[in-house]
Amino acid sequence: MTDATRALPRSILYTPALSLDRVVKAWSYDADVHLIDLEDAVPPPGRPAAREVCRRALGKAPVPANTAVRINPLGTLDAVRDLLMLAESPVRPGIVVMTMVDSSVEVRLLRDTLATAGAHPEIYVTLETPAGVRAVDGIAEAADGLILGSADLAATLGVEITWAGLLAVRQAMALACARYGTACVDTANFRLDAPEVLAEEIERVRELGFHGKVAVHPSELAAINRALRPDMAELRRARRVTEAVRAADGGVALLDGAMVGPPFARRARMTVERGDAWHARFAPTGARTAGPRAAAPETVPRGTADPGATDPGATDPGATDPGATDPGATDTGPGHVGAAGAGAAGAGTGAAGSAGPRVSDSEAAR
Repeated sequence: MTDATRALPRSILYTPALSLDRVVKAWSYDADVHLIDLEDAVPPPGRPAAREVCRRALGKAPVPANTAVRINPLGTLDAVRDLLMLAESPVRPGIVVMTMVDSSVEVRLLRDTLATAGAHPEIYVTLETPAGVRAVDGIAEAADGLILGSADLAATLGVEITWAGLLAVRQAMALACARYGTACVDTANFRLDAPEVLAEEIERVRELGFHGKVAVHPSELAAINRALRPDMAELRRARRVTEAVRAADGGVALLDGAMVGPPFARRARMTVERGDAWHARFAPTGARTAGPRAAAPETVPRGTADPGATDPGATDPGATDPGATDPGATDTGPGHVGAAGAGAAGAGTGAAGSAGPRVSDSEAAR
């Protein structure tokens, strides 16, 4: 599958590897990718136990190809131990998420290191350092996905996490990802008490060209999925655009009172291809069977759990912890903010065929 037709996740739910039950429970929620976090959401003394939780959780993962693991920064002993655990795990994640990356060299190093163990995951990079932002083009070429890490980046810049403060970084990410067909995923929303902030962020990043957004609590998933997953009406419109331009022999056509031409048709084809690719990899089983034209994407959590419950404890066994809803509890993301939410201002092998790691032109030429 070409870069233009890679299956790009629209929602990534972060869960700290603090409890096997917590990680397994998170899988009942409707996220495209479920991420097990070994980094900031886990206090340093608890990381050995977290790796064991991660290893056991991977063995229970319903779809390992759509399971991610966020590791500690390369150059640390924690990262070495994270990678040894992944290399020795009987079941490996389809995505590995890197942190504190400054250059594309680190991405290639991780990819080559995992390959020596026979692991070929997709590599996503948390963009959260000034050096990383400066090197965003090279990183986007080397990686399979970028995730904005707003907390660390804002802290380094000495600014608040605001739209204006991070707009330039988001624009640079969107442009670089568009150039290389890389997944572009927005940071977590830290204002769990203000759903209108989440809704505004989703709409704004969608306008910039972002494909997905991180969630740190399952109650955020419905809004993210509804706005960013392939929309059936949009797909139908895109197919009509391509047909209209084709009927005009590749020229300009009039459709519903609007002029459409080759650039519109090119975008429409990409919309359809990416919608079909998303559906083949991420759609719930029933919808996948029905086909992308027949079934609308599911936008509510799977299973019986209700992330929209007014009682946070209804979905969060850790909600009694005063730090459970404190975005400042971690560095690159909110800490233990729900049964399925953690540390995500940000994992693996075995990604399904069409969703495997991207090969850049320079790599293919070797």
